[in-house]
Amino acid sequence: MSTSEKSLLQGSSVEVPERILDPGLCLTLRPMRYPEFYEMYRDGIKNTWTVDEIDFQTDLIDLKQKLTPAEVHLIQRLVAFFATGDSIVSNNLVLNLYKHINSPEARLYLSRQLFEEAVHVQFYLTLLDNYIPDPDERADAFSAVENIPSIAKKAQFCMKWIDSIQQLDRIETREQRRQFLLNMICFASCIEGLFFFGAFAYVYFFRSKGLLHGLAAGTNWVFRDESCHIDFAFAIAEIVRKQEPDFWDADFERQIIEMLTEAIDAEAQFAEDLLSGGVAGLSVKDMRQYLGFVADGRLRQMGIAPVFHCTNPFPFMELQDVQELTNFFERRVSAYQVSVPGEVSFGEDF
Repeated sequence: MSTSEKSLLQGSSVEVPERILDPGLCLTLRPMRYPEFYEMYRDGIKNTWTVDEIDFQTDLIDLKQKLTPAEVHLIQRLVAFFATGDSIVSNNLVLNLYKHINSPEARLYLSRQLFEEAVHVQFYLTLLDNYIPDPDERADAFSAVENIPSIAKKAQFCMKWIDSIQQLDRIETREQRRQFLLNMICFASCIEGLFFFGAFAYVYFFRSKGLLHGLAAGTNWVFRDESCHIDFAFAIAEIVRKQEPDFWDADFERQIIEMLTEAIDAEAQFAEDLLSGGVAGLSVKDMRQYLGFVADGRLRQMGIAPVFHCTNPFPFMELQDVQELTNFFERRVSAYQVSVPGEVSFGEDF
């Protein structure tokens, strides 16, 4: 705790936890110990969007008239994963993260993130309803974690890490804090930061061909949200690292690298399924290379040296942040029900 914070608390009965993962429940927003999370919460509000703003009409024409059967298969598999992916993230937020991060500012942000995950789920629900009109096929897509092996493998990876701290009621020991942090880093770097970003690459590939503009528009907004979620989780991890310098050792970094390697393997299997019919311009080899590129970026964000040494094989991903992203707030601020001043800066590089 800083000297100024301690002086503000002198003569007060307020107890501020020494560590952000301390057990207990801190409800005190003043003096604010972690104002950066309050600013993240405010930035999240500025990024408000709704599914009703997205027009899927041209997407339906593309699916029926412009996409090949192999490309339709890719898209249907992709939205089937999306439909369950954000629900898994939401469950981990509610069941594992919220109760153990002892910072009211951080919990404000987690509350905002939970709302955003709900909007994402609604977006993917709407996608499936529009893209897969046949009720039986749509039912299969919604139960993808049970009947599509490539998606089931990714879900099993997610659930393994949810289960790893499911019975953890209080974080009191060093090993418990370590296990909690591994769960949070897994969801930020592997699930939101790798599985979702791999999926975004398929979306932006189609946009680069002038296809599926509705899917791309919604994905732009999801991209922003997910980038902020990742930044938040890594900020928590950095605070823990500073509060307990001996906590983040070589073995801990090895576990993070192993998680990312396992996630790349699962996502590469998903790519084999998506591209099984042959899609001109995409290959499993290039997708694995892109995943290694993204994974190295996640490692850099955590201050860990890259291990995959991959370059970005997709030029269209280098352009994605300037197509509609740059003028997002200029274009939409007048549509807010409540005017929000200011700008949001996103540090995601890919």
